[in-house]
Amino acid sequence: MKKSLLALAALTAFAGVASAQSSVTLFGIVDLGLRNTKNGSTSLKTMSQDGIASSRLGFRGVEDLGGGLRAGFWIEGAINPDVGTSAGQTWQRRSTVSLMGNFGELRLGRDYTPSFWNHTVFDPFGTNGVGAQTNLQTQLGQTSMFGAGATTLVRANNSIGYFLPAMGGLYGQAMVAHSDGSPNGNGYKGLRIGFAGGPVNVAFGYGQTEITPTNDQTGMNLGASFKMGNFTLFGQWHKYEVDVPANTDQTNLMIGGALAMGAGTLKFSYGKASSDATSREATQLAVGYVHDLSKRTSLYGTFAKISNEAGARFAVSGAPAFGGTDNKPSSSGYEVGLRHAF
Repeated sequence: MKKSLLALAALTAFAGVASAQSSVTLFGIVDLGLRNTKNGSTSLKTMSQDGIASSRLGFRGVEDLGGGLRAGFWIEGAINPDVGTSAGQTWQRRSTVSLMGNFGELRLGRDYTPSFWNHTVFDPFGTNGVGAQTNLQTQLGQTSMFGAGATTLVRANNSIGYFLPAMGGLYGQAMVAHSDGSPNGNGYKGLRIGFAGGPVNVAFGYGQTEITPTNDQTGMNLGASFKMGNFTLFGQWHKYEVDVPANTDQTNLMIGGALAMGAGTLKFSYGKASSDATSREATQLAVGYVHDLSKRTSLYGTFAKISNEAGARFAVSGAPAFGGTDNKPSSSGYEVGLRHAF
C-alpha cells in the first residue's frame, strides 16, 4: 500500500496523470557485489552490479476499462547503484503501453524481443554476472553478434507486440519493430512459442534483424527445463548468422542445473560456442550459490571460467582487456554480492 501511494505521488510529479490509474506500483532491484576477473595475464578488481539480477527502477500500472478490457503501462530504467547514477537512455530497459483482455495483450514501445527470452529463462544464472551463458555470445569489445551492428539481441525500439491469452500451458508472443526509416536498418520481426505444464517448460524463439538493407541477422533458439523434486535441469540451443560477412554463423549449447537446499540454491552450467566459419570456439564452466535471507534479499557467490580456442576472445562479465601473448587465452572471474528487490 505504501509503495503504491509513493509511486502515485512520484508519477503525478512526472506527468500529472497518475491519478487516472486504478493501480500504480513502484518497484526495483539493487544488486551490488565485489568482483575479481582475469583475462590472460591481466586482472581487475571492482565493485560491480548485477551479479544475479539487473539493478533497476520502474513504475507499472493498470486501469480497468470495463468489459474485461484493461490498459497498462510499464516504464523501467537501469541504475548504477555503485556510483548512484542512472544508466543509459531514460527508461531504456522497458517503456511500453498495453491493451489487455480475453484476446491477449497488445503492447507498444521499447520491449524485450521474443528471441531473447530463452537466453535468460533457461539459464540457471539468467543473463547476469560472471556465470551467464550470454558471455559466449559476443567477444570482448563487441557490442553485437559478430560485431555486425544488430542492436536487437535483447530489446527493440518502436515495437508492436502481441501476447497470447492464457491457454492452458501454451504461451507465445510475436513482435514487429520498425527502424523509423533509418538507413542503418535494425528493424526486427520475431516470435516465441512455448508450453509449460507440470515439471516441463519448453520454448522455441526466432528473430530476424535488418542490420542494413543488404545484411540481415537471423537467430533461432530452443530452451527447456525439467523439474525433478528440488532439482531443475536446464538446456539451451542457439544459432545466429549474418549475411555479411558471408556464411558467418555461431552455434551455442548449454546445459545447467539448480538444486534448492532449504534457503539456498546451488547452480551450475556448462556452455559451448562454436563457428566453423570464424574459428570462434570457446567453453564456459560456471558454479554459484544463492542464499535467501528473505523473499526479497539474497547473498550470492559465483565463479566462472572461459577457455578460448585460437582466434576467440570471449570473456566473463566485467573482465578487462586480454593481456599477454597467449593465442588461446582463458577468462575467469568470481564475485560475491547482495541483492535486494522492492
